[in-house]
Amino acid sequence: MNTFSQTEKTRSKKAFESGFGFDTTFVLFFLAVEFGQIFRNELTIDGVFLALTLVSIIVLPYFLINSEKPIFAKWLLGRALIASFAALLGWMFKQSLGIVLPETFRFLPMTLLIVTAMISCYAQFYGFLRLRFVK
Repeated sequence: MNTFSQTEKTRSKKAFESGFGFDTTFVLFFLAVEFGQIFRNELTIDGVFLALTLVSIIVLPYFLINSEKPIFAKWLLGRALIASFAALLGWMFKQSLGIVLPETFRFLPMTLLIVTAMISCYAQFYGFLRLRFVK
């Protein structure tokens, strides 16, 4: 049992050191902030689509091509906690608009989401297309 936990720790450490899911975590964070900002009590179609996108950004990056992957349940729990925290921050951000922050700041989370998504897309394509030597 001890060797299994050592193997699990080694796998998680290698995956963390390789930067696994690091760039998509920023996209997840800003998407969840945007979700928290538009969250209302009633069910709207844009809220449903944003929630589906949020769930897919939580789960699907795990299946990107990578040699070392952490344990799925722990990785999913960590990403869900990040999304929950960011959605709470987005809700608090919405409450502060017009009172503490100027109203024009309401576009800041979406702007940062677009920038991080572009950087993440570039990083993912670079990872897919970079040349590797044949052994």
